[in-house]
Amino acid sequence: MRMVDLIEKKRDGQTLTKEEIDFIISGYTEESIPDYQMSALLMAIFYQDMTDEEITSLTMAMANSGEIIDLSSIEGIKVDKHSTGGVGDTTTLVLAPLVASVGVPVAKMSGRGLGFTGGTLDKFESIPGFKIELSEQEFIDIVNKSKVAVIGQSGNLAPADKKLYALRDVTATVDSIPLIASSIMSKKIAAGADAIVLDVTTGEGAFMKNIEDAKRLAKTMVRIGHLAGRQTMAVISDMSEPLGEAIGNSLEIVEAIDTLKGQGPEDLTEMCYVLGSQMVVLAKQASSLEDARKMLEEALASGKALEKFREMVIDQGGDVTVIDQPEKLLTAKYEIALPAKMSGYVEELVANEIGIAAMLLGAGRKTKEDAIDHAVGIKLHKKIGDKVAAGESLLTIYANEENVENVKELLYDNIKISDQFTEPTLIHAIITE
Repeated sequence: MRMVDLIEKKRDGQTLTKEEIDFIISGYTEESIPDYQMSALLMAIFYQDMTDEEITSLTMAMANSGEIIDLSSIEGIKVDKHSTGGVGDTTTLVLAPLVASVGVPVAKMSGRGLGFTGGTLDKFESIPGFKIELSEQEFIDIVNKSKVAVIGQSGNLAPADKKLYALRDVTATVDSIPLIASSIMSKKIAAGADAIVLDVTTGEGAFMKNIEDAKRLAKTMVRIGHLAGRQTMAVISDMSEPLGEAIGNSLEIVEAIDTLKGQGPEDLTEMCYVLGSQMVVLAKQASSLEDARKMLEEALASGKALEKFREMVIDQGGDVTVIDQPEKLLTAKYEIALPAKMSGYVEELVANEIGIAAMLLGAGRKTKEDAIDHAVGIKLHKKIGDKVAAGESLLTIYANEENVENVKELLYDNIKISDQFTEPTLIHAIITE
């Protein structure tokens, strides 16, 4: 088998076999296939697309390129949740303890973030002492005892994906649904979950800017999951405006604590109920979405979910006093209000640009080497559809430098106020097959 023949085959729109795809991925991982040949194949895939069978073979070859985590010693059906990303995406911080509090084991491996704010791990590390590096046995023991733990991904989880992603990034082949789907699903399958709930975001703050592309990506990933023997479903959610009100690591931890106390933003709370209900049903802890939602609502109202978060923080070595005193996390030197220039209704909050403003403050990374400032970020006081008076604060900037004129200018450019009321949308579709 020669790589040049396989490049030619895909270039001409033919279908690659499982054996051919296995040869490609193992060769590239072992470095017997050079970057220039892999780049040519990626471009051929970009233009010629792939069948469901090809995408599944690619996903499984990438998953099998490294360690496959065995979670069979954790009791119950393990359900993982993955979001394709967004701005102010605090869901995992709330969802993991909420779902665990009704008896569903949540054994979650997360990554660090490039872009607007840190990833889930960076957010948890805003809590002093919180350990995201645990041995596999410690991880399993904690989940069996407390039903929940969130740790960093193993360095050897889907190594082919790490190599391919770096190459896609510099060859203009990131924006390909087969390559996006296989990248996400290879890591989820390697991470050992029995069932997978996907939050596929769409809008200005998401990777998929329109609903049609989001639906195609969601359907592709659901099919991969099913073909790989995993129960899989997807929720297509809106990311035209940031989810919740907080954009920034410590700010999002405080928002998660508020939400678990029943005092969080409506859209974030609803998103957690929608995703959590699916997780509870897939874990066979409820027979219907309605029953699952009632269980989650009761866990939140009774304080069970907050107590599970407390247990999680203790298990992973974090300072549990921040749950009762979340203001301890708000350590930015400056809190700067952004007043509205006119009265009316908020019509637009361009999510990705508001995320960039948070990154400029230091809340996110431009490169993997960048340090994150956990204290900085943005807290929205108005969302789409809210009424605002001239001079009223639209948001607060949390900064560690006094001069943030560039950030204020960017925010003003991307918040539109008009005399028209706009009804925001949260959920666009549910994809189960």
